[in-house]
This record gives sequence, C-alpha cells and structure tokens, in this order.
Amino acid sequence: MKVWSKKNQYGISLTGLIFLLAVLGFIGVLALRIVPSVTEYMAVKKAISAARVAGTTPQEIRSAFDRHAEIAYIRSISGKDLDISKENDVSFSYQKVIHLAGPASLVLDYEGSTSSNPASRKAE
Repeated sequence: MKVWSKKNQYGISLTGLIFLLAVLGFIGVLALRIVPSVTEYMAVKKAISAARVAGTTPQEIRSAFDRHAEIAYIRSISGKDLDISKENDVSFSYQKVIHLAGPASLVLDYEGSTSSNPASRKAE
C-alpha cells in the first residue's frame, strides 16, 4: 500500500481557487467594458475610409462620415472632429474614459488615419 504524502499532492486550495476566480472575474468584467469601445474604434476607422472615398471636399467628407456614424452607432466622434489634410487624408483622435469602480477609471486613447504613410501622421 502506497502512502500519499503532502509532497506528492497537486492541486489548488480553496483560498487559491477563490483568488483565481476573483482575478478571472475582474479580467472578464474589464474585457466586457473594453470590447464595445474597441468595436466602435473599428467602426470609426471603416467610416473614415468610406467617407474619404465618398467625398472630395472636407464638407462632403464630414457629411459622409456623419451618415456612416449614424448607421454604425458611433457616438464618440463626429464629422466636425475629423482632421482633413489638403490631400483629403482623414485623421482622428479621441479619448474614451471607462469608469471602473470608485475613483478608478480607464482612459483609452484612440487615433487613426487614412494616410498610407505613417510618417505623415507623426508630422500632424
């Protein structure tokens, strides 16, 4: 008969399990709050690409963006917040603040551009 010693036992204690579940729960809640913001950012990127193609003047581009924003439920940014260069490259930047608990908040900085040259974005 083999005697089991503590050295041979593997697993997690009840305290360790509770702690692990609390950490996983916090990560899950954080992900549930961040995913809609990231989804909206992707919609903004699609909308500025479509608006750039749809318009030739800054007013047309802003108007086209506002139409796409209405359809895609984009609430963080509007056509007047877009930066449009002389070459009709469209760029944007905005912050999204997500309240976590008490005085704790998470601030996400989003930016994007239709410019294919990343160096031109840094110069703006």
